[in-house]
Amino acid sequence: MEFPELAARTALFTRGAPHQVTVAVDGSRVLFLRSAGPEDPTDALWTLDLSADGATERLVADGPVDAYAADPQCRVAALVTDGTLRRVDLRTGAVTEVTASGPVTDARPDPTGARIAYLSAAGELRVIEPDGGDVLLAGEGTRVSWGRAEEVARRDFDRRRGYWWSPDGQSLLAARVDDTRVARVEVGEPPVTIARPLAGGTNAEVSLHLLDLDGGWVDVHWDRETYPYLVAVDWVEGGPLITVLRRMQQHGLVLAVDPRTGETQVHAELADPRWVEPVAGTPCHLPDGRVLVGGELAHDGYDARCLFADGTLLTPPSLYLRRVVGRMPGPGGSPDLLVEASDGEPSEQHLFRVRTAIGGGGVESRRLTTAPGWHTGAVGGDVLVIGARSLDHTGTRWTVWKGDHQVARLEPRSAEPPATPRPALERVTDRRLPAAVVYPTGHVAGRRLPVLLDIDGGPGHQEVRAERSAWIERQWWADNGFAVVTVDNRGTPGVAPSFEKVVHRRLADVMLTDQADALAALSGKHPDLDLARVAVRGRRFGGWLATLAVLRRPEVFTCAVAEGPIVDWALCGTAYAERYLGQPVDGPEIYAHHSLLEVAGEPATDRSSARPLLIVADPGDPEESDQVKRLSTVLTRTNRPHELLREADPARRLPAELDFLRRTV
Repeated sequence: MEFPELAARTALFTRGAPHQVTVAVDGSRVLFLRSAGPEDPTDALWTLDLSADGATERLVADGPVDAYAADPQCRVAALVTDGTLRRVDLRTGAVTEVTASGPVTDARPDPTGARIAYLSAAGELRVIEPDGGDVLLAGEGTRVSWGRAEEVARRDFDRRRGYWWSPDGQSLLAARVDDTRVARVEVGEPPVTIARPLAGGTNAEVSLHLLDLDGGWVDVHWDRETYPYLVAVDWVEGGPLITVLRRMQQHGLVLAVDPRTGETQVHAELADPRWVEPVAGTPCHLPDGRVLVGGELAHDGYDARCLFADGTLLTPPSLYLRRVVGRMPGPGGSPDLLVEASDGEPSEQHLFRVRTAIGGGGVESRRLTTAPGWHTGAVGGDVLVIGARSLDHTGTRWTVWKGDHQVARLEPRSAEPPATPRPALERVTDRRLPAAVVYPTGHVAGRRLPVLLDIDGGPGHQEVRAERSAWIERQWWADNGFAVVTVDNRGTPGVAPSFEKVVHRRLADVMLTDQADALAALSGKHPDLDLARVAVRGRRFGGWLATLAVLRRPEVFTCAVAEGPIVDWALCGTAYAERYLGQPVDGPEIYAHHSLLEVAGEPATDRSSARPLLIVADPGDPEESDQVKRLSTVLTRTNRPHELLREADPARRLPAELDFLRRTV
C-alpha cells in the first residue's frame, strides 16, 4: 500500500491510539477513547480503574463514541453518537440510552452525576432529570442559540463550550448567542447561504445568564458593547470567573461574577498594544481565594508568558507558559499547579509543578518530564497521566503515575509508519528562528537536492516540534527526492511574546523575510540544499504564504502548492483578521497588501519570473472553492501560470501534488 493511502486509512497513524484522557479528581480512574485498531475509525470509551491492588483496564462503552464528558469524580459519563445520547455508570459499567429531544450535542453531567445537560439541534439548552424527564431550560428560535459556543469563540479563542454547571449542580451559566445581525453570504455553486462575521463586520451578540433548575434567571452584567468577546469561563469553585476582550483585543478584563445577582467585579486587567494572548486554563480560583491569571512580563529585560495569583508572580520568567492543566497535592495543604510550558527550547514542551504558596524563596517550579520531546498532561488527586511524544517513537505514549511511581500505561493499537523520519532541528539567523531539515532515507552527502519548503502554520501555530508525528508526511516528501525544510517564522508561539507579536499588521513582510533568510542560513549548514530549486507548499494560512512567496519573491521560490489558501483577508473572520491586521476601515492599504487578489492582479514585470502555482480546493467546502475560483480568475487575467486541483482525499491529492512539483521544480 502506498503511503498516501496508508496515511488516509490510519488518519496519519493516529487510529487505535488513546486520546481525550480524563482523570477523576480523586484519582480513582482514568477515562480515554481508543479504537480497536490502526484502521478502525470507531472510538470506544475505556477506563483504567486504579486501586491499592493495581490498575485494571476495561471497556465501558462500545463505539462509535463521537464525544464524551464526565462528572469531576468520573462516576457518570455522557456519550454522544451521531446525535444520540447514552448515560454510563462508570462504577458498574451500566450503559443506558437516553431519550432526548432531537439530535444531541455537547452533553455534560452535572458535578453530582444526577443530571445531564445537552444542546438540541433547535439551539436549545435542555436537562435530563434523574427520572428521565427532558426539561427545556432555555431556547427561543433558529437565529438565537443557548449554551453553544459561537463561531468566533470556537475558531479564534479556543472556547468550545457555551454552558457551565455550578459546583453544586443546581444551576447553569449559559451563553445566549444571537446572530440576527450577522451578515449572510452566498458561496459555492449552487449558492449556499451562510452566516459569517467577516472582518470589519457585525459579530453575533453574546450574553451570559445564570439559570436555576427551578426556573430562576439572572443576567450577568458587564459592558458588552466595550468588551464583546467572551474568551474564557471557569466555574469549579467559588463564583464564576470570565475573561472578556475589546473588539481589537488589546485590552481585556478578568471578572468575578456574583451568582446571586449577576454583578461582576474586576479582578485583573489584561493589556497589550498588539493583542492580548490569554493562557489556556486561566482564569481560575485557587483554594485560598486568590484568582489565577495568565499574563506577560515585558519589562526589566523580561519577555515571558507567566502566571499570576492576585498580581503575584508564580512562575519563573524563564518559562514560556502554554497551559494550566490542573492542581496537584502540595506541601502544607496548599496545592501545586501542573502546567505545560517550554523552557528555552521552543521545539519541546514539558510538564512543570508550580508552587502556589509563595515563601521566602520566591517563585518555585520543578520540571517533571526529563526526556526530550513534547509532553502533555492530565491530573486528578495524586494521579498524573503523562502523554509523551518524541522523535524516538511514533504517537503519544501515555503513562500513569502515583507520586514518583509509574503504575500503568495506556496501550496503543496504532500502526507504525513505513519510514522513520529524522529531522535535523536548528536555530538559524540572528532571530534564532526554529527550523528543521528532513533528508531522503539513505541520503548520501554531496548529492544536491531540490528544496520543498513546507509551511503549514500561521500565527499561533507551531510546526518545528520534537515529535515524530510532525515529520511522517514530510519524510514521504523527502523520500520522493526533496530536502524538506520547515521554518517557524516570527509570529509562531513558543519563543517569546515579542517573537509572536512583531507580526502585528505586517504578517506578509515579516514572514516572507524570515522564510527567505532561514533558507539562506540553512544552506550554509546544509550544502546539499539546492536553492536554485525551491518549491513551497502550505495549507490554509500556509497556502496563502506559499502563494505570496511565488508572487512576491520569484527570485527565491520556483513554484508553489497552495491548499485552500486565504485569498482575501477581508473575508476572514472578525477576530482572526482584526487581531493581526486591524479593521479594514482603519487600514484598507494593509488588507490590500495582504490580499492575494491584489498581488495576483499586478502584471508580472518579467514573464520568465511568473512562477507556476497549483491551487488545491476541497470540493466539499463551498466557501473554499469560491475563494479559489476568484483567485484563479485573477491569475488567468494577468497570464500567471497556475493549475487547479479539486480534491480532498489525501490518497489522491498527495500524488497529484507530487506530480506537479516534479514537473515544475
